[in-house]
Amino acid sequence: MADRRLLKIGFVGTVVTALCCFTPLLVVLLGGLGLSAWIGVLDYVLLPVLAFFIGLTVYAFRKSNRSKAG
Repeated sequence: MADRRLLKIGFVGTVVTALCCFTPLLVVLLGGLGLSAWIGVLDYVLLPVLAFFIGLTVYAFRKSNRSKAG
């Protein structure tokens, strides 16, 4: 049960972070809110977060497969 939850969190986090990384979603949102000064920092934050969520998804997937096999 915990493996499925961890896998869902990892997958959803990866998708949301990828959308924010590779589309102008956050640029438009931050510009509309008057926080466009933060746009320069987005790559420093979003790319490590994306790597974390991809790692979490891979970890949960491998852990889920091990528990099914053994």
